Amino acid sequence: MTLEVVYSRHARERMVPRGISSAEVEAAIRFGTKSRQAGRIVSAYRYFGVVYVVRGARCLVITVKPRW
Repeated sequence: MTLEVVYSRHARERMVPRGISSAEVEAAIRFGTKSRQAGRIVSAYRYFGVVYVVRGARCLVITVKPRW
């Protein structure tokens, strides 16, 4: 089963100045190191982290943040 990745406006606003593409975010969701935080999933990948929730067949990206 493949999840549809949907980006919040906040996530898009964070991705642009940090130079993180949607392909990198999707790679982070697939291959990153996962942890849970307040009912959300945090996936650490390379130099950034992706915070998201899975609802049905959709993966809602809440924010993208640097790892330092």
